[in-house]
Amino acid sequence: MHDDGAPRLSALTERTLAHYDDHALSFWEGTRDHDVSQNRAALLAALEGSGPFTILDLGCGPGRDLAAFRADGHNPVGLDGSARFVEMARRHAGCEVLHQDFLHLALEAGRFDGIFANASLFHVPSKELPRVLRELHAALRPRGVLFSSNPRGDDREGWSGDRYGCYWSLERWREHVTAAGFEEIEHYYRPAGRPREQQPWLATVWRKR
Repeated sequence: MHDDGAPRLSALTERTLAHYDDHALSFWEGTRDHDVSQNRAALLAALEGSGPFTILDLGCGPGRDLAAFRADGHNPVGLDGSARFVEMARRHAGCEVLHQDFLHLALEAGRFDGIFANASLFHVPSKELPRVLRELHAALRPRGVLFSSNPRGDDREGWSGDRYGCYWSLERWREHVTAAGFEEIEHYYRPAGRPREQQPWLATVWRKR
């Protein structure tokens, strides 16, 4: 990335995070009852060993999935760039929540068995995605698992209101994640049981090579 691009990329993240800070309560009200148990199960099924597992919930929001992982007996750690989400997640899930944005991660190498990136990594600008994926790879233990669910698209990126996002096809997403040192375990589209045109979410599961 060129130096003259750094301020612009930071501005994208800051504006997106400001949107989440400003709408934290309405986001919680609108998403706390969403059933993403299929996604949590996909991550857990791919993890090797008997657990309990140490799981990073990347972009944990107000803590819905943190609480679910903890209720299942695991050791979840949240991470979010929104200060309000971090506060809400700590209160709701009662576990460690890191206040970091995706462009400035500071993760301990080899700490996590799995990373749960549900509706979060699509916010990483394409120029920074290879670096971010390599940092997540380094944060996983050997043969650790990365789960990601993103809104699928035709490889365009840009603004949706005040949120910046990249809308990847399966093919391009595969290229990015495999280049970062992962091998694909499975992929599927959500919500389950609908025609493809009514499945806006692409879920993928990866193992650290």
